[in-house]
Amino acid sequence: MKKKGTNNNNFSLLSLSLFLNCLILTNGYSIGVGVGIGGGDGDDGGVWIGGGNPNSNPGSAPNQQQTTNAAYNALQSWKSAITEDPSGVLKTWVGEDVCSYRGVFCSGSSITSIDLNKANLKGTIVKDLSLLSDLTILHLNSNRFSGQIPDSFKNLDSLQELDLSNNRFSGSFPQVTLYIPNLVYLDLRFNNFTGSIPENLFNKQLDAILLNNNQFTGEIPGNLGYSTASVINLANNKLSGEIPTSFGITGSKLKEVLFLNNQLTGCIPESVGLFSDIEVFDVSFNSLMGHVPDTISCLSEIEVLNLGHNKFSGDLPDLVCTLRNLINLTVSFNFFSGFSSQCSSLSVGFDFTGNCIPGKGYQRPQPDCSAIPGGQLSCLRIPAQPLTCAAISLGLKVASSP
Repeated sequence: MKKKGTNNNNFSLLSLSLFLNCLILTNGYSIGVGVGIGGGDGDDGGVWIGGGNPNSNPGSAPNQQQTTNAAYNALQSWKSAITEDPSGVLKTWVGEDVCSYRGVFCSGSSITSIDLNKANLKGTIVKDLSLLSDLTILHLNSNRFSGQIPDSFKNLDSLQELDLSNNRFSGSFPQVTLYIPNLVYLDLRFNNFTGSIPENLFNKQLDAILLNNNQFTGEIPGNLGYSTASVINLANNKLSGEIPTSFGITGSKLKEVLFLNNQLTGCIPESVGLFSDIEVFDVSFNSLMGHVPDTISCLSEIEVLNLGHNKFSGDLPDLVCTLRNLINLTVSFNFFSGFSSQCSSLSVGFDFTGNCIPGKGYQRPQPDCSAIPGGQLSCLRIPAQPLTCAAISLGLKVASSP
């Protein structure tokens, strides 16, 4: 049985609560008011009256809005610097919801990735992109961007992958890429960069260095062998001089090295044998001379070995042809005078045409073999039969230490 006057008391409390709530809202306060109203009959029911979300963070909305505005302004600035968009990619770049833009990917409300590969856009890169503080990936492969990389890119603290390949960038090596603190993947292939490759590039903690098909000149920096990269591609440039003697000394984890189609001279360093994890080694179409170092037979993981179109001479080391993972061996168009029967029995691709090997077909004419290029070139040769790769590794490292 309900007590007399209970309903009247509840009605009075409800009226008082509504009055206080209206008073607070009228005076412009943003705080919430909550009053629990019990049913008065022993049940657990009630009514929550008031504004505000007890789980909300009052400071988060302005910060989020500020970030969104910066991203919107940055992308609109870049959009205005793009003069041709044949695929209509930028037609979606309308409105403040930047995460709905084609090629733009977000985590929450923050832009973390931009992928405009093969969009065929023509234009320039604007400094405002450095406002995208959470950007980790920027892929612009196969477009028609030109000009320079803005210095403001050094402020992209989160950027890990930068792919500017197959565009029309020009000028000297973009030094700003050396100051992007967390960059691990740098792809500048198929552009028109000129000048020398900076030494600091190989001091940076990169996993991939892809500079092929540009117009880089000068020598390969001497600290090449100290790079942490697993892939280094310097092919199809105009690099000259010798392969640095530091190559391999640190025993780095290189898996692919491509120096083909440059103007390199001298010998292959003996230290190449220290790259125990290397799978692809291509130095074809250069002017390298002398013997092929026996230490190449220490490349236990090598799958592709291309020495073609150089000026190597002497016998091809016997043990090279016993490498268990070798899939393709190319020594064509050199001045080799012989190779072992083990090489003759190779079941993998083996191209030895255009050399000076007696009794073999498709060799150079004899007059070409009478004067071997670089015959007087002295290359360090480690006399070891049988070859002990572990001992050579230790010896080379000791010899290179200060």
